[in-house]
Amino acid sequence: MAREKGGLARHRGICVGHVHLCRREHAARRPSLHFWAWHRSITHMKQEIVLVGLNHLTAPVSIRELITFPGNEDGATTRKFLAIKGVTEAVVISTCNRSEVLLVVEGPAHVTEEVIQLVSDIHRIPAESFSQFLYLKRGRDAVHHVFRVASSLDSMVLGEPQILGQVKEGYRRATYANATGPILNRLMHKAFFTAKRVRNETGVALAAVSVAYVAVELAKKILGDLKSACVLLIGAGEMAELAARHLVGHVANPPIVLNRTLENACVLADRLNGRADTLDTLKHYLLEADVVITSTGSCESLIRKDQVEKIMKKRRYRPLFLIDIALPRDVEPSVNELDGVYLYNIDDLQGIAAENLTERRQEAMRAEKIVEDETAKFMEWTASLSCTPTLVAIRNKLEEIRLSELARSNGKLAGLTPEQREAVEIITRSIVNKIAHYPISCLKKTKSKTKQSLYLDVAQELFALSSETDIACQENHDPEKKRQDET
Repeated sequence: MAREKGGLARHRGICVGHVHLCRREHAARRPSLHFWAWHRSITHMKQEIVLVGLNHLTAPVSIRELITFPGNEDGATTRKFLAIKGVTEAVVISTCNRSEVLLVVEGPAHVTEEVIQLVSDIHRIPAESFSQFLYLKRGRDAVHHVFRVASSLDSMVLGEPQILGQVKEGYRRATYANATGPILNRLMHKAFFTAKRVRNETGVALAAVSVAYVAVELAKKILGDLKSACVLLIGAGEMAELAARHLVGHVANPPIVLNRTLENACVLADRLNGRADTLDTLKHYLLEADVVITSTGSCESLIRKDQVEKIMKKRRYRPLFLIDIALPRDVEPSVNELDGVYLYNIDDLQGIAAENLTERRQEAMRAEKIVEDETAKFMEWTASLSCTPTLVAIRNKLEEIRLSELARSNGKLAGLTPEQREAVEIITRSIVNKIAHYPISCLKKTKSKTKQSLYLDVAQELFALSSETDIACQENHDPEKKRQDET
């Protein structure tokens, strides 16, 4: 009898230990209070995606060049936007034709004026000089806009391949600055996925051209044939390299590449079988050049009116064509006032870009459908955030009941083999899943916000969930505390 009791005790020990182990595993799988607090704050604090920006459609180049965010900064600018009260996440997108601030705003905060003021402070220009050119997008409109931008459907040149890389760079800086969270992380990755779908499923990218390509096309229109022309390329960055690629095959005379760093100039010149030099020699080469394509990251004008005026006299007013695709601009606009000088900036390229649009318009329509599809999916996800805590809580509640009943039945299950105990686990879990399936499906599929809110309240009451979720919300009531805890 003692042996039987000992054996029974051992069997019971195994069974009880197994149940306790399941409980520990279950507890480890359960979301933390921070998880609950974040999800509940989506509903109660009404977080919203907000985008403020300007681009080539709303602002002339004279305004766009005043508001740029350097690509080489480490995220300090993004952190400044994150410091605005009510802002929980931020990404700054800056390209040659747009500057945009993408935010997640919590509560009833109206951040537009603060964003405008911060942009004014960062660039040291009065807000009234640019505020009229800004656009504001919220919620679905903001999501749809970001997907179109990443897919190059909102670019000056439809299908321009460089835009996705620039958007990714903005996101990289934001993550480096710890400025993103669950919402913008998902939004940006979905934007990249959407861009990939557009590229793979449509022909937009096949006929796509870059601003640099359009610049070379403009040079060809001006001179007719570039083979006999002396072409001067200023800058050795991405745009300059793209221009160089399009120049290959069009020029007979070795092009001249100037850059602040001679080594970088040599790399680009070698690809073109051209000559390389530093920017210090710019005045000398302006005497030789017929066409100048300039695209540097300089914050100051490289080619000034007084400088070109003297050079034109020495050239005996031989025509000089300047194509400035830099932002901020490399060439003073007043240079165009000089006799014999023809200056074209990035906005002047739009006409040529429009000529290329017709053949891609059909593909663009297919791309827009993809963007609409992915926008709808993302908005469904944001809508589901409000019911996620309740769905998780229902599963947790049922799992607790399952484990509790198993623990109560230890005596009856003591003689089971490990295989039999595993079968009991599988059966009871299956029962729990089937019980949870219908209410969870109803909550997920309900598109009416009013009905979903009613269902959530009823579910929390029927399953006695309110105390758990309320405690979680209280733990994370302070948004600033939440951000500190997460970091």
